[in-house]
Amino acid sequence: MTSWHILTGEYPPQPGGVSDYTRLVAKGLAEAGDGVHVWSGPCAEPSPAESGVEVHRLPDNFGPRSLKKLGEALNQSPAPRRILVQYVPHAFGWKALNLPFCFWLRSRRKDSVRVFFHEVAFPLDWRQPPLHNVLGVGTRLMASLVIRAAERIFVSIPSWEQMVRSLGAGLRPVTWLPIPSNIPVVHDAESKAAIRARYARHGDFVIGHFGTYGVHVAGLLKDALPALLREDVNRVVILLGRGGDAVRGELIARDADLAARLFATGDLSAADLSKHLQAVDLMLQLYPDGISTRRTSAMAGLQHGLPLVTTTGHLTESLWSESQAALLAPVGDVTAITRAVRRLQEDDKERARMGAVAAKLYQERFEMRHTIAFLRDDASRGF
Repeated sequence: MTSWHILTGEYPPQPGGVSDYTRLVAKGLAEAGDGVHVWSGPCAEPSPAESGVEVHRLPDNFGPRSLKKLGEALNQSPAPRRILVQYVPHAFGWKALNLPFCFWLRSRRKDSVRVFFHEVAFPLDWRQPPLHNVLGVGTRLMASLVIRAAERIFVSIPSWEQMVRSLGAGLRPVTWLPIPSNIPVVHDAESKAAIRARYARHGDFVIGHFGTYGVHVAGLLKDALPALLREDVNRVVILLGRGGDAVRGELIARDADLAARLFATGDLSAADLSKHLQAVDLMLQLYPDGISTRRTSAMAGLQHGLPLVTTTGHLTESLWSESQAALLAPVGDVTAITRAVRRLQEDDKERARMGAVAAKLYQERFEMRHTIAFLRDDASRGF
């Protein structure tokens, strides 16, 4: 039995994509029979209980006291042991410049360090403020140290591989492990019908969006949704998840006529979110850097077998066009987005085909079981 020590900047009940993903990994490893310890920063609320998973809250966010406690615990942990770091530059405190943590990690190479890069470094761009470029240089130094500490390197999207190699990975394997949805499918035909009847009272075509409505995604939605709703009075849009209310409020303030066909659910439980997803006709997922496999909001749509209209950008993998599981439009091209929605609205068979392809793609490529199987096989072979 392998003893896993997962280091993460956030863990439930703390919200966030890395938090949810780490819980899924910890639960999967424990269910497979391994010992799992999760180490994260302080949190006033208790962590959810999972059989076989022990959650440790550190005294600070990976500062000196935390590193001392971690080192002592690792020294007492039975072999074989693995350190699995859920890496995001800003996740370990110190304003995304926690160099002591990176040096400490290098000192633990005997424990077989594995690093999963959700993100690698802050962007460098001469057009941004100088302090942002300082952060860009600092986070690259951090990533370089972490890479040199790692026995195995994993990335959330293939696009990170080039940067990881440029920062010191060399010829070592860099493995892409896609991030799955954290919303289990709940089959409840009665609830699905009731939700659909609530929003589509006249048999309307229902468009859904799921996310947390960050400023860039919200901006894309504010441009696209009025055009979609004005083109066809039989369309309705449901904004699913925390933050949708603010987007709806701003759009209605601009055009009160949208109020009757634009809805926002607010935060939903995983079960309620699944039921709402099943009540829509297609998902509209717009991303400023294009859809990629690290976007768990898009993964939720695939998992639920929903046709997807989304944006293509510099982070978009080829599988999205090759699989034909989504219709792609350039970022910010409202005309192309509207055309894609219209095409699917008018073609029931194509929506059904895309939904079936989406569900199959998710099962074959993105389910958590693939990640767990790879991690455990990787550990047993001693890579």
